[in-house]
Amino acid sequence: MAFPYPLPELDLGAPFDGHRAVVRPEWIDANGHMNVAYYAMAFDHGGDTFCDQLGIGWAYVEHGLGMTFVRESHIVYERELHAGDPLRITTQILGHDDKRVHLFHALYHGTESWLAAVSELMLVNVDRTTRRSAAWLPESRRRLEAMAAAHAALTRPEKAGRVIAIRR
Repeated sequence: MAFPYPLPELDLGAPFDGHRAVVRPEWIDANGHMNVAYYAMAFDHGGDTFCDQLGIGWAYVEHGLGMTFVRESHIVYERELHAGDPLRITTQILGHDDKRVHLFHALYHGTESWLAAVSELMLVNVDRTTRRSAAWLPESRRRLEAMAAAHAALTRPEKAGRVIAIRR
């Protein structure tokens, strides 16, 4: 099936490095830094940029082809971000199958390149009618497999697969 909307040229950079943003003043909390909720939103926007590569961004939903849902996510905060800080989000594919993709996002200060936070998540393709998991469309799967092959050469991020626990 061909998509009824244009897809971007497939970016096989490893990791995918396509999302840029800026910390907005309204994202700052009483502690004077970016609030935890906005880290989640920044990662979500980075995920949207990645999904556009597969043809499963907002146009996918708007054209009634399907949806994607996050089934699980985990954020680790490393350094504070402040209003006006530029952001850069990279995405690495850790695994995938017929319906899911396991992603690892890294959020960097956009000009100083230090790591601010990481997010690991499981994204699932969903049939719009049944609202149940469904197989990727052939072109999305082709694109996902090409990106995953490029990402296979990357080392697994040290912070991937972390569990929340009090270590004794």
